[in-house]
Amino acid sequence: METTAEGVVASLSREQTGVALSLRQMIWRRFRHHRMAMAGAVMLILLILYCFGGALFISEDYANLTDTKQRLQAPSREHPFGTDTVGRDILARTIYGGQISMLIGLSAAAIEVVAGVLIGALAGYYGGVIDSLLMRFTEAMFTIPQLFLLLVMAKFFANKFPAINILGRTLSGSVVVIVLIIGVTSWMYLARIVRADFLSLKEREFVTAAHTVGTRSLSIIFRHILPNTAAPIIVAATLGVANAILSEAYISFLGLGVQPPTATWGNMLDRAYNYVSTAPWMWVFPGLLIVLVVLSINFLGDGLRDALDPTTVTKS
Repeated sequence: METTAEGVVASLSREQTGVALSLRQMIWRRFRHHRMAMAGAVMLILLILYCFGGALFISEDYANLTDTKQRLQAPSREHPFGTDTVGRDILARTIYGGQISMLIGLSAAAIEVVAGVLIGALAGYYGGVIDSLLMRFTEAMFTIPQLFLLLVMAKFFANKFPAINILGRTLSGSVVVIVLIIGVTSWMYLARIVRADFLSLKEREFVTAAHTVGTRSLSIIFRHILPNTAAPIIVAATLGVANAILSEAYISFLGLGVQPPTATWGNMLDRAYNYVSTAPWMWVFPGLLIVLVVLSINFLGDGLRDALDPTTVTKS
């Protein structure tokens, strides 16, 4: 008996096409008909290829190579994106800086999802005192402006971690701090969404049946209820990556984010602050890349939300 979102989707697919489609087929069909989402997906793939594929042709040593004789050079054949205040090639630095910005986005979003899902699931499933305590804590986090909290935590903890080595790259310890800061200040909305879904789903027949046969609570939470909340979690995780990249850019632009020598798109903007008019290429290219990656992820998130929502009908 179809009692979950899969049953709703299958029913809608039969009404529209006359052929019963699987959940995956229906989601893909709806997603590929969303033009902006497809455009966002293509753009995101190109940006990933730029950042990670470009590293195959340009070394990190070259990205960090300084040459004061070449400082503040306008875009040219030798330096397509120009050079910065110490003669480093901006094209190379946007490649390696993009890797760190995306790494921060993915890692912070992962922390956001884990924290949001755990708190929301426990609050929604158990209710009572546990729900009250967890939701009061969530509301307390909401009362603190996120940007203010980010700046305060970055100020006091940004230099507390030693340099780390990831995939052969030596990164400033501030990368870890920024990931943790963004992750632990971004989970509240997702926790509320998951809690609301759990409050509804725990009253459904399939959960009652699981209780009847003696299934443990943790098994009910993670095997029976959580899969039926996957849609909002996936969308929140996708949009969380974009928000984390923007948050890192905010912090780094103010000089409190990832510290040199590790490059990110955000701290490249910080270095360009005093050269907005005299060397616009220093901020145009990293700024443009931030805009493109955030827009592409947001378009992708919108498409996933529409594709995963079984109550909307795809127009063909």
